[in-house]
Amino acid sequence: MNLFLLVFFLVYGGTHAYFFVKARGAFGFGPSIGTLLAFFLALMAIAPVLVRITERQGWEFTARFLAWTGYLWMGLLFFFFSASLAMDLFHLVLKGGGTLLQRDPSLLIIGRRAAFGIAAAYAVLACLSSYMEARHIRSRRIVIPTTKLPATIPKLTIAQISDVHLGLIVRKERLENILARVREARPDIVVSTGDLVDGQIDDLSALEKPLAELSPRYGKFAVTGNHEVYVGLDQAIGFTRRGGFTVLRGEGMTAGGAVNIAGVDDPAAPSPPHAERNALAGLPADRFTILLKHRPRIDGETVGRFDLQLSGHVHGGQLFPFGLLVRLSYPYMDGFYRLANGSALSVSRGSGTWGPPLRFLAPPEVTIIELIPFG
Repeated sequence: MNLFLLVFFLVYGGTHAYFFVKARGAFGFGPSIGTLLAFFLALMAIAPVLVRITERQGWEFTARFLAWTGYLWMGLLFFFFSASLAMDLFHLVLKGGGTLLQRDPSLLIIGRRAAFGIAAAYAVLACLSSYMEARHIRSRRIVIPTTKLPATIPKLTIAQISDVHLGLIVRKERLENILARVREARPDIVVSTGDLVDGQIDDLSALEKPLAELSPRYGKFAVTGNHEVYVGLDQAIGFTRRGGFTVLRGEGMTAGGAVNIAGVDDPAAPSPPHAERNALAGLPADRFTILLKHRPRIDGETVGRFDLQLSGHVHGGQLFPFGLLVRLSYPYMDGFYRLANGSALSVSRGSGTWGPPLRFLAPPEVTIIELIPFG
């Protein structure tokens, strides 16, 4: 966690320094304006930390204001940085090509002020578009034929929510929109694959009831994500259980005699050795087996012991082109994948947002899995 924070603030601080250099190059302001801008950028750079501090102190209004301000700025800065860096690379290619071809590319070079304005305009428009995209919850449907359903069940429907991040920004309205997609599917089982919460639990008690009102006939199951660990594992698990979920922590069970469901903690939480293997051990082999696992990592030891792994964590990248970097670490980033030995993996783009309340070319979803008899 400490290493993650160090890398995060080095990168995030660097993008603020980049913005400062671009603004000064475009407008040539003096020391007074430069000092004010530097102070603002420094405040925005540490805003995520200030959000956590004020939240833990119980200063809800201040924490919410800082969250909205700081995370919207994070989104704006990301889009500005992406557009401005693209223009920098364009200019670099032009100048390199001009040198090789002995041509003057100056007519194609965008001036500093114009380049700053283009990047800023793109950032604002992308931010507005991605704010609307984040509020539109989609349903993604997967149909899986199987021979492992009881003969008395013609179809079994599972609704997966993931990465809701209930907290200062994702509140009751967004949760109700997510749950509306769940109810439309009339699921037999509801699962949460981690990061259900991302805030101090005392402020989320009003959100327990909408979750508790979901009553699929074979139950609700959940696993922890890394953010449950960050905000307090015991409190997060308590909230999830009060919402009516059975939290699976390195264990498995057969739900209503219909399907096997196993789940493991996120690696951010302390787990016993071979937790995944132990969770899958002893489950009836003639029943379809679902493994709930927050991060879309594949354990070679257990492939073939489950039929379907449900994961989340990566949000489909959340903000393009950030997803291109995410894919380097998580090649299974979103969608459905066939694995070896009859296993499969489905990775949700997530139902909420982390940080900026924005999604760009990575729309939020509730995943609906339909198991039907094979043949």
